[in-house]
Amino acid sequence: MGQLDGKVALITGASKGIGRVMSRLFAQEGAAIICAARSRDLVEETAALVKAVGGRAVAVTGDAATEGDVKRMIETGVGAFGKLDVLINNAGDGGPTKRVQDYTSDDWFYTINSCLTSSYMCIRFAVPEMLKAGGGSIVNISSTAGRRGLPFRIGYCSAKAGQVGMTYGMALELAPHNIRVNAIAPGAVAGDRIDRVIAGQAEVRGVPLEDMRRSFVERAPLKRMSTAEDIATLAVYLCSDAAKNLSGQCIAVTAGEPAV
Repeated sequence: MGQLDGKVALITGASKGIGRVMSRLFAQEGAAIICAARSRDLVEETAALVKAVGGRAVAVTGDAATEGDVKRMIETGVGAFGKLDVLINNAGDGGPTKRVQDYTSDDWFYTINSCLTSSYMCIRFAVPEMLKAGGGSIVNISSTAGRRGLPFRIGYCSAKAGQVGMTYGMALELAPHNIRVNAIAPGAVAGDRIDRVIAGQAEVRGVPLEDMRRSFVERAPLKRMSTAEDIATLAVYLCSDAAKNLSGQCIAVTAGEPAV
């Protein structure tokens, strides 16, 4: 018996990384998965991986920050599985690593839309389905960058801080409807994205790449990065009935590094 038996989950940004790992793990715990992302080939690969572990999945392509695409994601998923219980707002591009004076308006609006507008849009259209289902769970995948900051990442820090504020406000608003809202704030998570961030930080600061990579690991007391599995495991718990009294929380996963 899985922790998420009978639940239907929409996971955005499901084409790779944390989103792909969450899709597989949620399915192993009994949820039917609506895998959503912009890349058709990659999101279909994720759906195939879910089915390979005995899960149920439907792949939907679209931009989580675009109203029509989000409506279609939810309509397709509800059409396939009959309801919606869980929303994981994982979609988002980290944007560039630049000095603020070089950070263009296009950089700003792209990053805010990708990381923050997408969360708002998905919540807006997921909530009516959760009301029909009698409740639900929303998890926003934020970042410690939204709590303690990260230099040369103004758009990303602002968007991720916005997700945390959204979490607190929505948790209060939706509690009377039995809809719980939480956030996860990962620190450095091993994978392609943190590799790009480290490379960008090394370049803008003018330090050797390996020195910058070492600093990202050594500042964590446990002397390691987190993994996508670490984030996915916490998300499963937050969406399970075991976490029925957890709402309005932002939980950091940082290998021991203080989040603020």
